[in-house]
Amino acid sequence: MTDMDGVWAALGGDPALLPRVSTVVRSGVLDARLPVRELARTCVGVCALAAAELGARRAGLAEVPRVRVDDGAVGTAFVSERHLLVDGRAPVNFAPLSRFWRTADGWVRTHANYPHHRERLLSALGVRVDELPDEGVPAVGSALAERSSLEVEEAVCAAGGLAFALRTPKEWAAHEQAAAVRERPLVEWRRWEGAGAPRARVPGAQVLARPAAGVRVLDLTRVIAGPVATRTLALLGADVLRIDPPGMPEILDQHADTGFGKRSATLDLTADPKAFEALLAEADVVVTAYRPGALDRYGLSPEALVERRPGLVVAQLSAWGTYGPWAGRRGFDSLVQVATGIAAVEGSREQPGALPAQALDHGTGYLLAAAVLRALTERVDGGGGRVVRLALARTAAWLTDGVEPDPDSPGSGDGLADYDGPEAWLAERDSPLGRLRYARSPVSFEGGPEDWTRPPGVWGGDEARWGRVESSRR
Repeated sequence: MTDMDGVWAALGGDPALLPRVSTVVRSGVLDARLPVRELARTCVGVCALAAAELGARRAGLAEVPRVRVDDGAVGTAFVSERHLLVDGRAPVNFAPLSRFWRTADGWVRTHANYPHHRERLLSALGVRVDELPDEGVPAVGSALAERSSLEVEEAVCAAGGLAFALRTPKEWAAHEQAAAVRERPLVEWRRWEGAGAPRARVPGAQVLARPAAGVRVLDLTRVIAGPVATRTLALLGADVLRIDPPGMPEILDQHADTGFGKRSATLDLTADPKAFEALLAEADVVVTAYRPGALDRYGLSPEALVERRPGLVVAQLSAWGTYGPWAGRRGFDSLVQVATGIAAVEGSREQPGALPAQALDHGTGYLLAAAVLRALTERVDGGGGRVVRLALARTAAWLTDGVEPDPDSPGSGDGLADYDGPEAWLAERDSPLGRLRYARSPVSFEGGPEDWTRPPGVWGGDEARWGRVESSRR
């Protein structure tokens, strides 16, 4: 069984459709010690196949369009945040305090891109920093050098911040959270039967190009993985409305990279719960990527959402999973790499390393989009709600223990297509944010979309209401 066979099966897909997928393999793409290129190709491939399947099903066609996965397009999209230019300016992807640090007995990695995470990190370390050019790097370094890695991890996480100790694969395998992750499937499903209105078939060419046309998606995600999933659904025609708390603006460059095709609004769930309920009442899909339990106090657990909106598809993303001792912990791709042994594998004795992309984020994002598309396909002829869950740590376990390297992985053979750089998969367009250079989507199938219909707008600049319904919605 190939990687794509296994992942497509985890998504509930028909194995007879897999021959519809072809691949352009290129050397020099996402080179790493771990099989990152293979993971990326598989995630994009199953997403594109799920999109083609949904388009054919909604159009009433007997044959699913052919899917083409090009390593060049995939590799470019997996580092889309690095290719972004806004009026010629390159993005800043990591703040000064988001990095590896020496500790008394090893290494930790911190994440402090958001102001509230930076404040919690400094508070946990007892460091007071004025607004200086060095952003307090020397003071934080001195504080960390006096403590053990696990002491730092526990203190910062307890304060709501983000710092994780570097572990070897063996050390991670012995951890309780690793054991909990191993027991779960790559894609977790819960299905409800019965409730939910079926969707009628719609005219062919229109829905083949945009298989998710007319589908309304509430986007409650931040950073990379969740927004990549909803960015992909927007490419495929979904009406995606991203909702953020008013006092927590998204980082501008992240919003510019992952905001294509979407509208962005702010909404205070505490002050105006009726506004959210009005949105939920007409939503087809809700995608969440907040820490497990964070939305429960608003009555927004996946199960509660499905109960209030029968037939709803809920896709939930987390860093560590909704289980095990770390279920309530915050996390990001770079931190999952450190805790799960990936940074040790990709590094050296002198310095931890990293994957050539935020591959756990991007890969899980495409898997999440694929799961939503498959859920929508299952519901074309009716049926109840769906809850699907994915976790970065589970994707990491698949990368380290499940993905099969190509026989022609770096240094092992010839006969691959040339890779001459990312230019063929980059585009430019004007936007409310300025002139953007960006990576096009790698999701490709016969008759499918070439690009997003709209660029990202100003964060929070739209109203918290649904837009005009596309003509294919019936």
